[in-house]
Amino acid sequence: MIEDLQKYYLGQDEPNKSCLLALRSIILAQNTKITETIKYGMPCFLYKGKRYCYVWVDKKTQDPYILMVEGNRLHHPELEQGDRAKMKILRVNPNLDLPLGTILEVLRSGLGLYG
Repeated sequence: MIEDLQKYYLGQDEPNKSCLLALRSIILAQNTKITETIKYGMPCFLYKGKRYCYVWVDKKTQDPYILMVEGNRLHHPELEQGDRAKMKILRVNPNLDLPLGTILEVLRSGLGLYG
């Protein structure tokens, strides 16, 4: 499993590689009960064993994003529903400084849904 995660992150081109690794660190730092695995070929973060969020790269724009599993229950102006029934995404421009405040708001709101 760890090898698959390493392959995913290290297989990305810059600046996405650095961006995704930074997002990974930010997500894992939110709570000691957050763990990481691979699901559907992408890094998946679990909170107390339940799917919490994913990191991925948009196929059209090639920009990274955080996909919040319970996104339909989150209300933040930066989250995009798209054609997803349940999940929402937070896009991140890998060429700019990370919007840390926004990322933390979304991640912490997401954690709050798991009680």
